[in-house]
Amino acid sequence: MENFARVHFLGAAGVVTGSKFLIETSEKTILVDCGMFQGLKELRELNWSDLPVKVEAIDVVLLTHGHLDHVGYLPRLIKQGFSGKIIGTAPTLAIAEIILKDSAKIHEEEAEKANKEKYSTHNPALPFFTKLDAERTIKQFQVEIEDKWLRLSQHISYRFQYNGHIIGATFIELDINGKRFVFSGDIGRQNDYLLNDPKRPEWADFLFIEGTYGNKLHPKEDVEEILANIINEIIYKKGNLIIPSFAVERLQTLMYILWKLYKKNKIPNIPIFIDSPMGHNVLEVFRQFPKWHKLPMSEYNAMCNHMNIIQSYKETWETIDDKRSKIVIAGSGMVTGGRVLTYLQQLIDVASTTVLLVGYQAEGTRGRQLQDGVHEIRFFGKYYPVKATIINIESLSAHADQKDLLNWLSAIKNIPEKTYLIHGESTALDAFRVKLKDTFNWNATIPKLADVDKLML
Repeated sequence: MENFARVHFLGAAGVVTGSKFLIETSEKTILVDCGMFQGLKELRELNWSDLPVKVEAIDVVLLTHGHLDHVGYLPRLIKQGFSGKIIGTAPTLAIAEIILKDSAKIHEEEAEKANKEKYSTHNPALPFFTKLDAERTIKQFQVEIEDKWLRLSQHISYRFQYNGHIIGATFIELDINGKRFVFSGDIGRQNDYLLNDPKRPEWADFLFIEGTYGNKLHPKEDVEEILANIINEIIYKKGNLIIPSFAVERLQTLMYILWKLYKKNKIPNIPIFIDSPMGHNVLEVFRQFPKWHKLPMSEYNAMCNHMNIIQSYKETWETIDDKRSKIVIAGSGMVTGGRVLTYLQQLIDVASTTVLLVGYQAEGTRGRQLQDGVHEIRFFGKYYPVKATIINIESLSAHADQKDLLNWLSAIKNIPEKTYLIHGESTALDAFRVKLKDTFNWNATIPKLADVDKLML
């Protein structure tokens, strides 16, 4: 084969979301991840553009994990002519199927609502992709196991390696003509409530490493104590605790912590409502793949039985009308859509409400606005005053912080020829670049969207 590869940075370059990395070789063209941009409007608008490459020439898509910003562009890719296999671990593809189906439903519902209430600037407003698009995408899924080298062509092999973060998540190693490409995906944390510690790569000629928290250490907080205090304060105020949550991992972690607090008598038997149809489906993935997490099934079953799992939109409104103090965990984690909007629309202007943010809030999202202390917030074309108390627990993030990232990299025995910092805002990535130089004497670069780099093999 030719002695070079071309890498196209089609997403998650200079920004956190939209993960897409295209590797062109003379034997195969490979796309690592195929995610949607989230957050700032100018980024979200990029989702509607076709990729600036020959999509029909892509042979295969390899997925690090199932989050929307890593899989959400797949239906659009297929519309543009991709006909190959979409490969990931079994839990990753199970999560991706849930997320794509749920997202399609939300896209269709929001387009219908926007057209009915005429608050969209587009006429007509169209769904980003439909349920039919999602079904077509899922037909191209192919499950492969982790921790085994798999051949794509004569000179190209790949391997999925366990990475924590969410169930099924991996980093991807590509061996191209004897050179090792390592794509970190999203790296999990040490001593996670539900997941084992990430494995670590031992060699990388070309390294693509996330830096979401490349400039930060997660606070050393007693999460259980903080949550118990928040909940007891809510009961005292006769208020409601609303927790916008990602349906994958964060929701299950929160459920487990709340269950532990109840078992330890640190909180009373306050009603806990889980309003995330997608999260309910993800719970089934935990049941289906017990070897991918460390939660005993007896604890899993007891935890689920302790919660009220909401099944319908009618039950959402019944929960809002319930006058008791309660905890509601609802999607989405960055308050960009989903059921949590209905709760906040009704309760964010009530002083006895507390909103607890428990994950990374990207620029341009409502979650970031709330974190930054806005006095009003817009839902469905209208502004609502923010009278609720807003609290952020950063230590519940599923992303590795700077210390975790350095630990993950410390097992690499060589100095990579090229190190690319991806999946991060510019300030985080630049601080991480300096830290890598100081710690390992590695020179790292920060690619921009649409950059193309030629790598000699």
